[in-house]
Amino acid sequence: MRVYLAGPDVFHPDAVTLGQRKKELCAQFGLVGVFPLDNELDLQRLNPHAQGMAIFHANTKLMDECDAVIANMTPFRGPSCDPGTAYEIGYMRGLGKAVLAYSNTSTPFTGRSTGLDSQTIEKFDMVDNLMLDGAVVASGFDIITHDAQDPFTDLTAFTECVKRLAQPKP
Repeated sequence: MRVYLAGPDVFHPDAVTLGQRKKELCAQFGLVGVFPLDNELDLQRLNPHAQGMAIFHANTKLMDECDAVIANMTPFRGPSCDPGTAYEIGYMRGLGKAVLAYSNTSTPFTGRSTGLDSQTIEKFDMVDNLMLDGAVVASGFDIITHDAQDPFTDLTAFTECVKRLAQPKP
């Protein structure tokens, strides 16, 4: 089973090593982890917009070739998960593929969002936006949460997702 490893991990200063660690954990449970940086793209001669589009198309192709996604929904640059990760969750759910997710904080979305502006806050006691939580639950899984000391490198919750995906279905 090929598993797309979605999340803001690609922005980490040591993204390649982090991706490799995740792929190794997948392999321990008989899964093939596919990290977005696995794409070998020559972006040097492209302008920034063309670079972004090349990455979009390459990552979409990777997702199309995978059977499932494990998404890192740890809040990134704000109270919610990375918007690219949110898209990847929806894309994979739309394809009818398994969607698993984790967050390295157990504080619900409401607790992370209070007081940011005058808009109404979702009060559904969910990890993130109801559409993201719903995509995971509709896929037959729960979002795993873990209060990590280092939320961007701790793989405790990720490992639990890998174990759940690797379990034979009754």
